Amino acid sequence: MKWEDEAVVLAARPHGETSTVVQLLTRFHGRHAGLVRGGQGARLRGLYQAGNLVTAVWSGRLAEHLGNFECELARSYAAEVMDDPDRLAALVAAAAVCEGAMPEREPHPACYVGLLALLDALEGDHWAEVYVRWETGLLAELGFGLDLSRCAGGGDNDQLSYVSPKSGRAVSLSAGAPFKERLLSLPGFLLGRGEGGAREVAEGLELTGFFLERHLFHSHDKPLPKARQRLAQRFAKDELVSVHDRRAISSEQDP
Repeated sequence: MKWEDEAVVLAARPHGETSTVVQLLTRFHGRHAGLVRGGQGARLRGLYQAGNLVTAVWSGRLAEHLGNFECELARSYAAEVMDDPDRLAALVAAAAVCEGAMPEREPHPACYVGLLALLDALEGDHWAEVYVRWETGLLAELGFGLDLSRCAGGGDNDQLSYVSPKSGRAVSLSAGAPFKERLLSLPGFLLGRGEGGAREVAEGLELTGFFLERHLFHSHDKPLPKARQRLAQRFAKDELVSVHDRRAISSEQDP
């Protein structure tokens, strides 16, 4: 069997003395692994950097086999952000989240398109806000979308300020006031209210990280990838409650 597809490199790990097992997010074949013979050599190591866009050819005797990849570089996103630690952290975090969250060999073209849009956005000034929006889109595509359109507690939809950690629904400022210590902050840029600063991005990363961990990682006894945790730490503020603390204090009284 053989197929060709465009793909983004998610990870590459040594296999044996010279080969590498590569994880790709393909447009039409989902997250897919394959063996790259000679992948540990100097010529191929740069090709299989996380975040790189490639044209991939997979071949295997049977569809269920690991099979082999042969790839050609289409764009080196990794090299483009190598000199910017923050943007590089976002690229590595996105690749790690996709590798851990995406089901294997299950086509999700929208997830691929979204990841490609994020990589393109790393060139711009508002890449951090785009990253948070990308994670909300990933949650939605995998069946765990947040409802940020109306207040879960019946409050004013013009003052949506929180998200319930139980339901993933927005809560207004007035309705959430009695429970605010149990709620996640909803940054205004996710509702089109201005641009996000470092604090708003930190709140957004806490918000999406909470639901990524609950729905896509915790259920498989996995934590958020360390690369994703490091990205959040770059924006974290001392006054923000951690994702783990949010889970611990949520209760039946939430809206």
